[in-house]
Amino acid sequence: MPHTITENCNGCGACARLCPASAISGEKKKLHSIDAVLCIDCGACGRTCPQSAVLDTEDALCIMMKRSEWPKPEMMSGPVGASQEKRGGCLPVPDKSENLHRLRILQQGMPGGQHYNAKT
Repeated sequence: MPHTITENCNGCGACARLCPASAISGEKKKLHSIDAVLCIDCGACGRTCPQSAVLDTEDALCIMMKRSEWPKPEMMSGPVGASQEKRGGCLPVPDKSENLHRLRILQQGMPGGQHYNAKT
């Protein structure tokens, strides 16, 4: 379950600017929302919200904190499961050939006429 934004949101946009997944949208000075598909549950939105208008994955209110007080990432060893990835754990690094394959797909264009410019 992704983080959610409550009615206390004043539309300042602090959460949207810091979201690493670009999962937050909304107009200035209006209630913002989090796209559940894009949200990676990292918690950056809740830690930056000056209105304390963000609920975490367990519906607990997130409290704003200074960036210097944010929890530090932990190194993990062994295989990383999908549940750890969703909770913001370390992601496995794909091999170089997989990245090249994805780049070729992007360069050739996507179905429906969408094309992306990717530099090699």
